[in-house]
Amino acid sequence: MRVLRGLQDGRASVRLRTALAAGTTPEPRHVGRLVERCATEPDFHVREMLTWALTRHPASTTVPRLIIEVRSECAQARSQALHTLSKIGDRRAWPAVTRNLLSDADDEVARSAWRAAVALVPDGEESELADALSTQLGRGGRETRLSLSRALIALGEVVLPTLRAAMTDPDPGVRAHAIATERLMRDPDAGFESAIEEAKRIVALGGNGGNGGNGEKGVTGGADR
Repeated sequence: MRVLRGLQDGRASVRLRTALAAGTTPEPRHVGRLVERCATEPDFHVREMLTWALTRHPASTTVPRLIIEVRSECAQARSQALHTLSKIGDRRAWPAVTRNLLSDADDEVARSAWRAAVALVPDGEESELADALSTQLGRGGRETRLSLSRALIALGEVVLPTLRAAMTDPDPGVRAHAIATERLMRDPDAGFESAIEEAKRIVALGGNGGNGGNGEKGVTGGADR
């Protein structure tokens, strides 16, 4: 009852302490309430604490409940459930990260799905995931594009054929995003802004970045996220 009351308190500081307590002393009977609160909690820091609290509970209890939640009609519920699944890292949740979620109309849901997919993808299925993620190249604003680039880069060199194919896409935004992602794989310290501006320049000049843009012969190695 204290958890129920605390998570409904109008003060974010009280909700934060309640979520902290729920994770410090895990009680499986609280999982449903914690998951439900993730869908409506307005404060980012409280949501992060709720996720932490859920990771402290047995995956056998949390994962089935979160899998149900990713099918919610509420965008925040889907996003937070996917975010929490990515933190738990239990690959039994992999089938729940569907192509519909990877292309969800809500950017926050899609970004959470990309991160969850990279965290949960089974060995040997990285190339198929790269193909699915590549359909989102050119989507959204800076933060959304950066999230997708990071997800693709985290998969490693398996994404290179997919990126190179996207460099010939009719959409200049897709081409630029693919080129920028490939640049970041080669030089993680370059920064996304620099990579995207260089990519736009290459596209404007009619290139596709396939030879590295400056006479180089493509990527020689991948970079971890």
